[in-house]
Amino acid sequence: MKAVKRDRWNRDTECQFPFNKYKIYCVMILFEFGYLDRLPRSFHLTQESAKIVGSPNFPVKVYVMLHQKSPHVLCVTQRLRNFELVDPSFQWHGPKGKIVSENSTAQVTSTGSLVFQNFEESMSGVYTCFLEYKPTVEEVVKNLQLKYIIYAYREPRYYYQFTARYHAAPCNSIYNISFEKKLLQILSKLVLDLSCEVSLLKSECHRVKMQRAGLQNELFFTFSVSSLDTEKGPKPCAGHSCESSKRLSKAKNLIERFFNQQVEVLGRRAEPLPEIYYIEGTLQMVWINRCFPGYGMNILKHPKCPECCVICSPGTYNSRDGIHCLQCNSSLVFGAKACL
Repeated sequence: MKAVKRDRWNRDTECQFPFNKYKIYCVMILFEFGYLDRLPRSFHLTQESAKIVGSPNFPVKVYVMLHQKSPHVLCVTQRLRNFELVDPSFQWHGPKGKIVSENSTAQVTSTGSLVFQNFEESMSGVYTCFLEYKPTVEEVVKNLQLKYIIYAYREPRYYYQFTARYHAAPCNSIYNISFEKKLLQILSKLVLDLSCEVSLLKSECHRVKMQRAGLQNELFFTFSVSSLDTEKGPKPCAGHSCESSKRLSKAKNLIERFFNQQVEVLGRRAEPLPEIYYIEGTLQMVWINRCFPGYGMNILKHPKCPECCVICSPGTYNSRDGIHCLQCNSSLVFGAKACL
């Protein structure tokens, strides 16, 4: 079995594209035959149940991931939670009016907790709970009003941006174009099972004067690796929630390994270097995040969710995939995508 694998390795690493006199070393072909370990198709987020209490002094902020179940929002303060309440009566009002316990999306439990089963963007807003109770049987009825601001949030649109350089054929050669297409095909196949995609951002060929040497042709590639998750429609990975940042991290590791193995294979090659090959040490990576339109990050406004893309509050908007919600006095709704 080991001999078969060794023969296959030698055959794959010695093959060349018969492109006239410009031979393109097919070091990348070995990856197409499954030598890289495959990873699980999806990673699932787990959200622990939590209970949030109100404050009589200020509205309490609550953050709920889009399309997920919310924590239990209690109609009591921290102090009242530790006391018995006689004949309590709870009533919730939201952006669309009174909330009844029979509501399919927003439910009020028998103990007065507000729970959302599948939180939608339009559910963001101010929620008020009215509590009536007696501290003891003998005392008179007391009233309490608690306000909450409930925000939808979602994961940032993380992606990696890579740059890499290859020794190339002459810049007007069609073999550079053929090589570029083959490289993108292999990179795309590497991350396909992680529900990620590779996009070419820029490809340029330049003549470079080397230190104490002559000129050589080089290809400068810039490409991105991003999650296939979209703002609308079903998620490509299994499960109700799928953490794109973990999948992207796995995709990044696969791509880095791919380029490192090109260097290793070239180092074992006894023949002269091919016309087109990866230049060791030129792979660079930048981690970039963006928010969907209508969402933004604000560590000052949302210190408990500093890395979340939180829905824009009234008075702000985000029209494209920037990072922050921008000021807009005419915006009166949550999640504004334009300043009209």
